[in-house]
Amino acid sequence: MPGRAYEESHPFIDFRLDLRETAAGTWALLGEAKSKSEHIGGALLSPQASAELMQVYLAKGFLATTAIEGNTLSEDEARAVLDGTLSLPPSREYLAREIENVIAAYNEAKDELSADPLLPFSAERLMRYNEAILSGLELEEGVVPGELRRHSVVVGRYRAAPAADCGYLVERLCEWLNGDDFEPPPEAPELAAPLAIVKAVAAHLYLAWIHPFGDGNGRTARLLELQILLGAGFPLATCQLLSNHYNQTRTEYYRQLDAASRHGSENDFIAYAIRGFVDQLREQLDLIWRQQFEDRWEQHVYQRFGELRGQSDQRRLRLVLAVSRETWRRGAPVPRGDLATLTPELARDYATKTDKTLTRDLNAILRLGLLRREKAGLSPADDAILGLRQGIRGVLSD
Repeated sequence: MPGRAYEESHPFIDFRLDLRETAAGTWALLGEAKSKSEHIGGALLSPQASAELMQVYLAKGFLATTAIEGNTLSEDEARAVLDGTLSLPPSREYLAREIENVIAAYNEAKDELSADPLLPFSAERLMRYNEAILSGLELEEGVVPGELRRHSVVVGRYRAAPAADCGYLVERLCEWLNGDDFEPPPEAPELAAPLAIVKAVAAHLYLAWIHPFGDGNGRTARLLELQILLGAGFPLATCQLLSNHYNQTRTEYYRQLDAASRHGSENDFIAYAIRGFVDQLREQLDLIWRQQFEDRWEQHVYQRFGELRGQSDQRRLRLVLAVSRETWRRGAPVPRGDLATLTPELARDYATKTDKTLTRDLNAILRLGLLRREKAGLSPADDAILGLRQGIRGVLSD
């Protein structure tokens, strides 16, 4: 019985992944990804900071997966699409529609996973996601949203799998993802998260290799990747990070996809994706730590002031918080001459006061240990709340 055409043209689409070939450095990064994802998932933030962080990374992810394909909206415009407040001229409305479609497909996947975290992969689901991604967009002739292509496709130098085999290959992909190849052995359950990352990236690569749809294959592949991470329990804010990495390294992304198809090997693309994922996690964790630090510093400031008894205490409190935020924003101390006008509230506070009032306020704040004088101006004495993060030099200098 004759075999299928793809077996001759694309023998590397074999739905096998030999993890013994994975470099030790990649396994180390997978361990770091697991650890950092857990830290992010367990981070305690104020409701406002948590909501802001979620909006930032959702907008980044939705924009990234469309920007890879040529969407030119800015990050602020993507935030406005997410908020439903963006207004564009008719000639650019399709750019917002591309992002809206990705949001709709993402919400569909998220709702399905919320209802059934163990929902199996199926060709029908992938076709629905592709239909949502392409809905209402101007497409090339012969491209039907949510339907498998019936024509040959060349992407750069890569000729996608034969059209006649697309249905079979998508079914095989779903069977592979539903199987136990990416399940951790019973004696090592801690490998579940690292293997889920590998599974997500491998699924992305295989869907790109098959290229089953007339358009939207990259967006569908990246949505599948996100869905696998989400289903494996990764925090929502982290599930967009791979798309962000691919967008920030777009030339390398396409080079890695091309190299993977030419060499018929998954390992280098998986290593590239995991390195970028960890870099993105590090950046996200740094941002979360900064949010936590600023929240804790503000609590410390209020605790030091105790019960506010009069206008002078309230004015000094506003001054400390304003200097702190401005120092963090500038990355440098605030000159004394700028203090009285840092915020509209401080400008009103000091509008009718003499410089002696500001001097008294600063002396009172310095006695509380909340600000420190430096050559270039004033800065918050925020090392007081660093706790165990302080290094040995800080301990020895006490």
